[in-house]
Amino acid sequence: MERSADLVVVGAGVVGLAHAWHAVRAGLRVVVVERDERAVGASVRNFGHVCTTAQAGEVLELALVAREEWLRLASDAELRVQRTGTAVVARTDAQARVLEEFAAERGDAVRPLTAGRAEDLLGFAVPGLVAAAHLPADLRVDPTTAVAVVAAHLERLGVEFLWRTNVLALDPGVVRTTRGVLRAAKTVLAVGHDVDRFLPDVADVHGLVRCRLRMMEVDSPVGVVPPAVLTGSSMLRYDGLAQQPSAAAVRAELAEASPALLEQGVNLMLTQRPDGRLVIGDTHHSGITEDPFEDERSDALILDEVSRLIGAPLTVRRRWRGVYASSPKAPFLVAEPMTDLLVVSVTTGIGMTTALGLARRTVADHVLSAAAPALVTT
Repeated sequence: MERSADLVVVGAGVVGLAHAWHAVRAGLRVVVVERDERAVGASVRNFGHVCTTAQAGEVLELALVAREEWLRLASDAELRVQRTGTAVVARTDAQARVLEEFAAERGDAVRPLTAGRAEDLLGFAVPGLVAAAHLPADLRVDPTTAVAVVAAHLERLGVEFLWRTNVLALDPGVVRTTRGVLRAAKTVLAVGHDVDRFLPDVADVHGLVRCRLRMMEVDSPVGVVPPAVLTGSSMLRYDGLAQQPSAAAVRAELAEASPALLEQGVNLMLTQRPDGRLVIGDTHHSGITEDPFEDERSDALILDEVSRLIGAPLTVRRRWRGVYASSPKAPFLVAEPMTDLLVVSVTTGIGMTTALGLARRTVADHVLSAAAPALVTT
């Protein structure tokens, strides 16, 4: 089999689908190649949290664009997108100061909450709560179904999917697969942490490694929890919060009172699935090759911390390992190592938050000029 397209996308995770979404709307003929029968990687093993407000700089700019695109998909693809925002809870004075500083910087994007209003928003009381804030612009999708819904919508728009198809070689203008040869004006390699499987030199130049994390799904002992929930450890992970003056004091507090949270790279947070279960996590450990063994202390730490946050014991229903691309050099990898080939990866674990914005930029800057100069995005 041999066929041609304006754009071939390798990888049907959220980054790959985001590129297909922008390209097909611009009138391009798009083929997506995916090695599995459906997306099973980082795009489905996450919180489904579109964490827009807590970002900063370039990442915030792309996250705001991505938010618009998620809402467009909610309408066009009949995708369930929740607009209940994020609640950030502070359980120490230093964490409360971070929220005060963040609110002063961002204005109406951050709404301070009294303890009573925080409990009303969350649906439960947080033991030891000192302060809280609501980030109303943040969104949430169900990651176990969202990517499949977007893929189905793209098929209706004319995107062709080659599922259970491996890429054997990438040459200028040519993608050789287990189902034949694809000729394309442009190819986007969107394989997340597996860039080194195709282009190890590109991965090495960008310092790309694999970040392994642990997550769980538990019954909700507190009923409905409308917003996503971030905690003090989250203030060290998202730049909008981590860049506040009091964030250093939060890190010092955790180092003294809960050093295991820092050792395990914990971002203690939770979201609720449509079926009512809570997704909780998560730990972070980085390396080029994943350690095949799990340390039970990671799960025990998460369970203990979330139980204390909610004030109730937890029953685990599912556990899993997440893996995503990570780099200390930049939040995104965008490289053009050969003619007509673009490598794109989100390297900070915020693909759901930024991919739709990043892809709009890369399609405009790199794809349309190569595939169809006369076309403009709609």
